[in-house]
Amino acid sequence: MPVTALLLANARLAGRADTAGLVDVLLDDGRVAAVVPAGSPAPASTARRAPERVDLDGRTVVPGLWDAHVHLTQWALVRRRLDVSAATSPAHAAALVRARLDSGPVPRTAVGQPLVGYGFRWATWSEEPTAAILDEQVGDVPVVLLSGDLHSAWASTAGLRFLGIDDHPTGLLREEEWMPASPRIVTVSDEVADELAVEAAQAAAARGVVGVVDFEVADNLAAWRRRLARGWDGLRVRAGVWEQYLDATLAEGLRDGDPLAPGQDLVTQGPLKVISDGSLNTRTAYCFDAYAGTQQDEAHGILNVDTGHLVPLMRRAHEAGLRCAIHAIGDRANALALDAFEASGARGSVEHAQLLRPDDVARFAALGVTASVQPEHAMDDRDLTEQLWPGRSGRAFPLAELRAAGVRMTFGSDAPVAPLDPWVAIASGVTRSRDGREPWHPEHRLDVRTALEASVDGRSLGLDVGAPADLAVLDADPLALADERAGDVVGLSARLRELPVAGTLLAGRWTHRAL
Repeated sequence: MPVTALLLANARLAGRADTAGLVDVLLDDGRVAAVVPAGSPAPASTARRAPERVDLDGRTVVPGLWDAHVHLTQWALVRRRLDVSAATSPAHAAALVRARLDSGPVPRTAVGQPLVGYGFRWATWSEEPTAAILDEQVGDVPVVLLSGDLHSAWASTAGLRFLGIDDHPTGLLREEEWMPASPRIVTVSDEVADELAVEAAQAAAARGVVGVVDFEVADNLAAWRRRLARGWDGLRVRAGVWEQYLDATLAEGLRDGDPLAPGQDLVTQGPLKVISDGSLNTRTAYCFDAYAGTQQDEAHGILNVDTGHLVPLMRRAHEAGLRCAIHAIGDRANALALDAFEASGARGSVEHAQLLRPDDVARFAALGVTASVQPEHAMDDRDLTEQLWPGRSGRAFPLAELRAAGVRMTFGSDAPVAPLDPWVAIASGVTRSRDGREPWHPEHRLDVRTALEASVDGRSLGLDVGAPADLAVLDADPLALADERAGDVVGLSARLRELPVAGTLLAGRWTHRAL
């Protein structure tokens, strides 16, 4: 009979540095059953035999971490794809593709499937990517490269044919040109995709992750039921639903938090996801002010979903018991998203909230709308923000301002846009620094406690009795690191990004153990 109870002895709670503060944590039947001073008589357990005892030797225990915004299948695939994020020009990116082709056979699941790369950021390049530039290097090999923000793709002529696109003027597909074609690059079978998702979940567990909100652009109801039938047990998942799949979800009467399959609580119904504008890198985030140096008709970006459509859509979801997650990056898109929350009565989040006016920061708090943010994007976009949004960078990623206004924040990665690693997000939120650079707009830095609380799905760092036994065991206390590195922001960033995770527990069972 499997052990159903576990005693984590000599644990430390975050922020408690004194030896006297050590505790024993009893996990029983998937829950935190007791938290008592270390060495106290063993708390009673409902298990049929004595709990297994694991001595943590002063390691820190925190609630398991969540990533509030991922595209899990895309992240699972990207972990095996060609990384072209270092490219500084179209020619450089094409040369990276050529080098990959020259290095040996490219794994394919069927003849004619493309070589897929990811990570290029073309907004600062002096030359625009074209199919012709790729064709010079790859000939008739189908190649599709995804931008770092997933809002555009660049394809060779053969790659365009694979996507079902003929006679494209450039080969650079933006926003509504790209989104309908994007599912075609999932060039593996469901079985292989599910296997890769399991691998991705194992890697996430090694960083202390116990749950994700999955916004994969797919029929997530069908996909996650299939994975559950195949024995999925690696992470908790809230499966988002897109408008094109909403009817099926509502027809089943699924509400926010409902299990997608009977007898399990790992995969539940998540929010309605809507992309209201574009992104900074594609110059399509919808803004009040024009992009610097942009003369085109869409100099202010693009509104993908008109408010007249968004409000009744959100109202319909809300009345059916679903939350709403509205992608908004530009300040005008954020203002309109908040308008839609107010008009529809819906509850939920704005995803990204990248550029905000001060009045709209206050509106987040007044409306009870969560700011679901990805702090690592600030490090990816800091130079681009200064170039394309001059004079506005002080309003970009205003995390401290959101915190001061009392807005609830959740942290995520938007993987594969950034790595599925909450410590990366925490480091960026706390330090606004990466790669040894000085902090960018340090006035928007958060303290470590706030950043950690934004990463644990609303759980208390004090380990509430009765809460799910979803925990991370850390080799260092992240709150103590901030004190140790006081005045050394660059060093603190590096330490947080690399913070070692000794173990991860999901419902009281190990999903990662390195102790």
